[in-house]
Amino acid sequence: MIAQICGDGLPLVVIHGFGVDHRIMLPLEDAIGERGWQRLYIDLPWAAGGSGNNAASAHQISQEVLDDIRGHLGNRHFAVIGNSFGGMLARYVAHELRAQVLGLATLAGVYEPVHAARDLPRRQVVREDPSVLALAGPSRDDFEEMAVVQSMDTLDAFTRYVLPGLRDADQTVLERVRGGYSLPVEPEIAHPAPFEAPSLHLFGRQDHVTGYEDGWKLRDHYVRGTYAVLDAAGHSAHLERPDLTAALLKDWLGSTSAAAF
Repeated sequence: MIAQICGDGLPLVVIHGFGVDHRIMLPLEDAIGERGWQRLYIDLPWAAGGSGNNAASAHQISQEVLDDIRGHLGNRHFAVIGNSFGGMLARYVAHELRAQVLGLATLAGVYEPVHAARDLPRRQVVREDPSVLALAGPSRDDFEEMAVVQSMDTLDAFTRYVLPGLRDADQTVLERVRGGYSLPVEPEIAHPAPFEAPSLHLFGRQDHVTGYEDGWKLRDHYVRGTYAVLDAAGHSAHLERPDLTAALLKDWLGSTSAAAF
């Protein structure tokens, strides 16, 4: 599952979301790369570089991620960050391997796996720009569905980092996993002791896909958690608010590095 390894230093496992691949996380490189972390980017099974067509559920994928981490890192300490569906997997990894985990971060993470049960804000576009939508071409529907800020910067980021993974995704695998999207037990229930490593929980204020309220409900579990709800940001918060995301990541990585010594 490890698609790309960048840099040297403490290991940081990076897990992308549903229907895309590891490239959606590459915009974080500038924030992470200068902090002395070795980034291990994972491709989940539906990605072009993923592990194939056998995946049938989130639980099975989570086990495969654990196996890859154990196989590559052994007993080394590491941190983990996940986006959307990858945020749910990151929480699972952080709790299952808690003794090794230095820190956890989620970006627009899934905290309520059942979509109908999520506490979501209304769909809202903060900045509309028909000229940008016109330039999106064939990818307009995909971009417009997610974009809260319709700007050339967000369109460029979407085209470079999101669209390739969307186009390459194995739809058969996605449909199968969609039928088993939930973990059998949420990580915080399976391991109810407070999570004491530094954590970052970053959400978009206008995220109509996963929202922010469900993650906020777990604030007492993450006793060293930083919670941030970014305005003018939807489910692609790290693409729409890159500078603020980078600042929060750098702060979290600093706290996480300190926990290693």
